[in-house]
Amino acid sequence: MAELRNRKGGVAAEPAAADSTPKVMVKPKKKSNAKYFQANLVLTLLAFLTRFIMLSHPDEVVFDEVHFGKFASYYLQRTYFFDLHPPFAKLLIAAVGWLIGYDGSFKFENIGENYITNNVPYVAYRALSASLGSLTVPIIFKTLQYSGYSVAACTIGAAIVCLDNAHINDSRLILLDATLNISVALSLFCYVRFSNQRKSPFSLAWWTWLFSTGIALSCTISTKYVGVFTFMAVGGAVVYDLWLLLDYEKSGLSMKDFLWHFGARAYALILVPFVIYLAWFQVHFVVLNRSGPGDAFMSPDFQETLGDNFLAQQARDVEFYDIVRFKHKSTGALLHSHDARYPLRYEDGRISSQGQQVTGYSTADPNNAWQILPEKDFPEDQRVGHPVYGSNKVRFRHLATNTYLLTHDVASPYFPTNQEFTTVSPEVAAERYNETIFEVRLNTGKSNNVRTKAAEFKLIHDKTKVAMWSHSKLLPEWGFGQFEINGNKNTQDPTNTWTFDEIVGLSPERAAFTPKKTRQIPFLQKYLELQGTMFRENNALTASHPYASEPITWPFLIRGVSFWTNAPNRAQIYFHGNFVGWYIEDIVIALFVGAIAADQFMRKRQITTFGRRASSKLYHSMGFFFLAWSTHFFPFFLMGRQKFLHHYLPAHLCAALLAGAGFDFIFGEFDRLDEEANASKKDLEYTQRKNKPLHLATITVLILLTACFLFFCPLTYGLANQSVQAIQWRQWMKFELHFSK
Repeated sequence: MAELRNRKGGVAAEPAAADSTPKVMVKPKKKSNAKYFQANLVLTLLAFLTRFIMLSHPDEVVFDEVHFGKFASYYLQRTYFFDLHPPFAKLLIAAVGWLIGYDGSFKFENIGENYITNNVPYVAYRALSASLGSLTVPIIFKTLQYSGYSVAACTIGAAIVCLDNAHINDSRLILLDATLNISVALSLFCYVRFSNQRKSPFSLAWWTWLFSTGIALSCTISTKYVGVFTFMAVGGAVVYDLWLLLDYEKSGLSMKDFLWHFGARAYALILVPFVIYLAWFQVHFVVLNRSGPGDAFMSPDFQETLGDNFLAQQARDVEFYDIVRFKHKSTGALLHSHDARYPLRYEDGRISSQGQQVTGYSTADPNNAWQILPEKDFPEDQRVGHPVYGSNKVRFRHLATNTYLLTHDVASPYFPTNQEFTTVSPEVAAERYNETIFEVRLNTGKSNNVRTKAAEFKLIHDKTKVAMWSHSKLLPEWGFGQFEINGNKNTQDPTNTWTFDEIVGLSPERAAFTPKKTRQIPFLQKYLELQGTMFRENNALTASHPYASEPITWPFLIRGVSFWTNAPNRAQIYFHGNFVGWYIEDIVIALFVGAIAADQFMRKRQITTFGRRASSKLYHSMGFFFLAWSTHFFPFFLMGRQKFLHHYLPAHLCAALLAGAGFDFIFGEFDRLDEEANASKKDLEYTQRKNKPLHLATITVLILLTACFLFFCPLTYGLANQSVQAIQWRQWMKFELHFSK
């Protein structure tokens, strides 16, 4: 840092007030361009290596792939669904499936489902995220380069992202975060390039980078609504830029010229991104033209714009007194009962009720038929035409044995904590009437008509509040190798889901399919309705989550998120960052705030802390990166919805830019800008000497980043057969690692 100098004037000079935000350098010297290229190339190759290696592992649905893989399948089958996020990134994923000819038949229902057995092109899907995540690294490097920083600073900033376990995790799965992160990085890069053209306004390059910034911004807001934070960052810089241009004494612009500058920025950075953003919704509506699981979130007018899909063509309204077959969604088992009893005593010594067995059977059988009855019977001459709705209370009679479905406080065969399901005779059912009542609770939470095939529901026992459930472990010989059915106390478990597979003996009138007539409504009406629903549902995400965390903990990596576990192989993917990179960012942020505060204090005492160019770099370029970090971080403190560590990744990316710049600041590269500007020709070679402390610090940081990345690799890539001791070594902070005992 330069020595403190007394000012020769009574007025404190503002740092480079006439320059635009962010302050950038002249182009790098040709002799150093090769070093920039070589460093960037090595980091880019390393980024591709870390993100593509073992990309096919695990070959199971991981974390939120259960959502975004499913949405891609819905796009491919043109089936309407509802999601909280805008469509751009999801359409990209679906485009990959379309390009390779996938039909979208797999619906990604549960974490842990196998991709290989279901013939899912998951590696191609993941390759999209891996490619975008890899390309983010050279964008970070070039942003720092065009902001005027040394090769060392560019290398540190890009390496923090390249070797970050959290960025690698999110770039290896079918998620939206890689698209969001590269869009944020591109927005900042394009704005830096636009600022480079501040001395040639309205030139071709000026317009090119201005519109490029607007397009990149549109990608952020079209991926996730947190993209508005990127608008805030770039918008803050633009407002400051326009404020400087408004000053006639410093800019020399007439009001007409100023309005041209204002209009160009408003057009390219507000109107163009908004139009592109709307265009993705139009594509979304055009592609999703068939009825689907998202219908229930929309109004009847909206639903009338959707045609029938294959499922809807088979779906029929369920009415009371219909004979139906249940199907468990996860196992495909049909609800079944037969004239056989539970054994008196199980292998572990527990005693059953010896009631009639209720099981799941995977093939068609007369014993799969059940009659759905109302809570209170209708008069015999009025039992036709009463639809079943979500939240209705119902009873079920097993046709083959003329018994009634019931669950009670007796442990199930395999799960001592779950309740046994059985059936009882009409006489016993009358005595134990309350134990035969169930609620049909639609997964959508609505009270719509219950339809075969299409309506997914949980069957909740009215008295004990357990949900009818099944799983993949088959019963022993006494249960004929069929699926166990029991009452799950965790009613929110998604594997509690059932459907009515078909109605037996449906009359020709009800069996006939009448094609749905669709109508058109204006795009703006559909868009506004969807926006209202998206924001309403987003604000409703206030329930607690075991891996949710508060923003104050994110920069310090207090806890992460478990993405995937595999008990037989003792493997786990645990989402967390690179401690070295994250804490370097924290230190640089603190130093930046301290430097600004100290400089302002010194200015009050008429003492110059930094040279003109160094001061401009600190306030404008680093200030821009700090603004970007702040706008991507602090708004989360105002949100009431669930928050997770991965929400910090865009802010982490911005902090990486600030950290790289910070090393130039700490090791005196800013002072050298003024030395070079003021040096005579004979001294110029001296001022351009190698900065050995900076190079040594860079090497040290790279070694530490690599060591931390490699140490946590087993959790990043889900490596199998880790010893208890190895897992315990990695259980830092409040990490909740499985298999640590």
